[in-house]
Amino acid sequence: MGGDSITGLLLAHREGDKDASERLLTLAYNELHQMAHRQLQYRRPGQTLNTTGLVHEAYIKLFDKSDSSFNDRIHFYALSAKAMRQILVDYARKVHAEKRGGKQHRTDLHPSMISTADTNVEILDIDEALKKLHELSPRMAQIVELRFFGGMSIEEIAAVLSLSSRTVDRDWLKAKSFLYLVLAEESK
Repeated sequence: MGGDSITGLLLAHREGDKDASERLLTLAYNELHQMAHRQLQYRRPGQTLNTTGLVHEAYIKLFDKSDSSFNDRIHFYALSAKAMRQILVDYARKVHAEKRGGKQHRTDLHPSMISTADTNVEILDIDEALKKLHELSPRMAQIVELRFFGGMSIEEIAAVLSLSSRTVDRDWLKAKSFLYLVLAEESK
């Protein structure tokens, strides 16, 4: 891969090129920004975390580690989605703690993502439901994270997880059903 490709820059970073991570941010910025926008599109008015801030926090989180190594472009975006999710969960916990039991940061799940009904749930509820799903099936939890938080297609997820698209699609449907049931139970 060439030095201007995302995978090439990840390899250069792994081999010690100090400037590779900055060039990578420039090259990947638009896609990371779209990923962050998808995650924040249902934010509440007045929320201080914005798309640009989420991109930069996730990027710092990814490259602040001494062991930050990525296999390829898709792996990089998968880890970016995971970092963004962790930041959003941490942000929601902080807001919740500051309000001392007040309303948590709410996010609306897009109906096509989890169920056929409009489901208004909180980011912390989603995080707890994903933890339950992870206990049942780590793979399904990872698929939800990549699909919902990362905005990846079934085919991209299949490539990241080395699975067939059919398997990912089947697990995605099962995971959505599981999450719908858990979130519906929690809202009672």
